[in-house]
Amino acid sequence: MKKKIMSLLLAAAMLSGVITGCGKSAASSDSDLEYIKGKGKLIVGITDFAPMDYQDDNDDWIGFDADLARAVAADLGVEVEFTEIDWDNKILELDNKSIDVVWNGMTLTDEVAAAMACTKPYLNNAQTVVVKAQDAATYSSEDSIKGLKFAVEAGSAGEALAKEKGYDYISVSSQADTLMEVEAGTSDASIIDSLMAGAMVGEGTSYEDLINTVDLTSEEYVVGCRKGSDLAAYIDEEIKKYTDDGTIKKIAEKYGVQEALVK
Repeated sequence: MKKKIMSLLLAAAMLSGVITGCGKSAASSDSDLEYIKGKGKLIVGITDFAPMDYQDDNDDWIGFDADLARAVAADLGVEVEFTEIDWDNKILELDNKSIDVVWNGMTLTDEVAAAMACTKPYLNNAQTVVVKAQDAATYSSEDSIKGLKFAVEAGSAGEALAKEKGYDYISVSSQADTLMEVEAGTSDASIIDSLMAGAMVGEGTSYEDLINTVDLTSEEYVVGCRKGSDLAAYIDEEIKKYTDDGTIKKIAEKYGVQEALVK
């Protein structure tokens, strides 16, 4: 009888150890930082969006967000991989671990805040209307643009705004494509991020005959991680460090977005 009791106690102790061990394993697997370090790579979800993320002549990804993400990956001791995503599927891409972070001039919205672990805002932005330069005087106020046909990026803050205001619009795959629509005359105007407009339209750009006229919102950019991820807090610490040592200002000046930095 005593042997039987001892055997039962020993079995219970072993089971307890297994459960405890599994608990520790599960807890450690809950850390996105450890998961990323373990695979040795930070996968960053982006779209082609100057001056945040875009390719140079060697097809390397550069831009304010790209350089910042590369610096964070280096501090983590991992490689960085940039992958273009369908912006409308960014939450799904995060949740199924196709990417580790959305770092692409992402506007903080209620949907984003509910679906992701977000960093603190680090850049200011606005949704702005882009039209042909020859029409700028005609479409210089919010009232004047109500009857236009707009092009917006699917899943973007621009699309949400067009829907909210009841505008006539089509959705395309990227903000860059909205400019092509306006250039071609298949849309009267586009709604894009003002930081992109500053880099992509007007004198000295690829779209010299386009111009942004009306800012429709005031908003902020955040970096998005998986819900409950500890990566967001780590990125916040990194951005604070880069702010204190002047790194973020240097990167911002390189891409002309220094005035948009959150103070």
